Amino acid sequence: MKRRIKTLIACITGFALSSCAQNNIRNVDASEFEQGIKNDSIQLLDVRTSDEFATSHINGAINIDVLKEGFKHIAKNKLDRKHEIWIYCRSGKRSLTAASILAKDGYKVVNLRGGIKEWEKKGKPVVR
Repeated sequence: MKRRIKTLIACITGFALSSCAQNNIRNVDASEFEQGIKNDSIQLLDVRTSDEFATSHINGAINIDVLKEGFKHIAKNKLDRKHEIWIYCRSGKRSLTAASILAKDGYKVVNLRGGIKEWEKKGKPVVR
C-alpha cells in the first residue's frame, strides 16, 4: 500500500512539473514571431545544425544545436534566464524539444510554430 502511494505521489509530482514547464512555452505563428523578435530584450535562438544555420537563419539569431551533446550546458552558458527565448528550427519539432528542455530549467520560451520553413513560406526575411 505504501508503495502504491509513493508511486502515485511521484506520478502526480512529475505531471505537475511537466505542466509547469509547458506553461513556460508559448507557440506562435510567423507574424507574431516577427513582431516579438523586434523586442531588444529577447534572445533569438536557432536550434538547428550549424550547416543549416549557415544556409539561412533569422537575423540576430544565435545557434545552439539541440541534437548536440551538451545542449543544456551550452544553453546555460549562453542564455540569460531573465529574458525570454524566442526559438525556432526547421519545422518546429526540434525547437519544441529544446523549448521543453529550457522550460524545465526555468526559461520562458516562445516557439515558432512551423519553424523557418513556415517563416520563409510567409515571405519573412532570412540571412543567407
